Amino acid sequence: MTDIPQMEGTEPLSPHHASLAFGVPTSEPGTIYALSVSGGIRLGAREDRTVVFGRNRPEVHVCVGEDDLRISREQGSVTFRDGHWWLANTGHRALQLPRSRTLFPEDDPYPVDAGYTPVFVNGTARRRHLLELYVAGEDGRLPRPAPDASTLRDKPWKLRADERLALISLAQRYLLHEAYPQPRTWRQVADDLGALQPGETWSAKRAERLVTGVRERLTRTGVPALTREEIGEPVGNMLNHNLITELLQTRTLVPPDVLLLEDLP
Repeated sequence: MTDIPQMEGTEPLSPHHASLAFGVPTSEPGTIYALSVSGGIRLGAREDRTVVFGRNRPEVHVCVGEDDLRISREQGSVTFRDGHWWLANTGHRALQLPRSRTLFPEDDPYPVDAGYTPVFVNGTARRRHLLELYVAGEDGRLPRPAPDASTLRDKPWKLRADERLALISLAQRYLLHEAYPQPRTWRQVADDLGALQPGETWSAKRAERLVTGVRERLTRTGVPALTREEIGEPVGNMLNHNLITELLQTRTLVPPDVLLLEDLP
């Protein structure tokens, strides 16, 4: 194990730590948080400080994909240099970044912006492994949203287990931070739910009714742009897009949720 945990300004993060998509406490600008399902680390910004991640738990700071032999022992690193954190791919698998950007081992290091950055690594079969990164901005907090962005609500919306699973499938491309994401089709959602719950009978209509029920419930509480009357024709995917946007903005759905789909055949 390296000596980084013994450095000033370093703190381990528990495996039970909430997703970094919820934000972080006020921190010194430049402080980086790195988290996986195995736990993580908080590290102050100092020149040439490095966070190493991969599946070899004894030799990395953040263990990612410990039981997946497709993931490299040292899959990547994040290093502070010249006033910025840089993500490097030192493994064999590509790193999937927001807006459909792919970081290959031969690529130059990628600058990690202030705020939240999810990094996915595809493993064996459909398994995905997630490294969450969060860099404190100049004010030590989440960078302020654009002026036209919706204000975050105090609490996420409550969802039943079946509703949550259906919405995770519907919003899969958004949770993966793909460029220009679109909701998945009802048939795709039904296929996912049927594979995850083989004892249940799932159809496209049942998946649609489940999500429609959530939209109607949120509409009754005052959430706008979730009805045909508000949007106007042609509706297309806008109702589901607006619903997913609301669930993301309120942190009802966060990127780690997509890992619930990794057991799909």
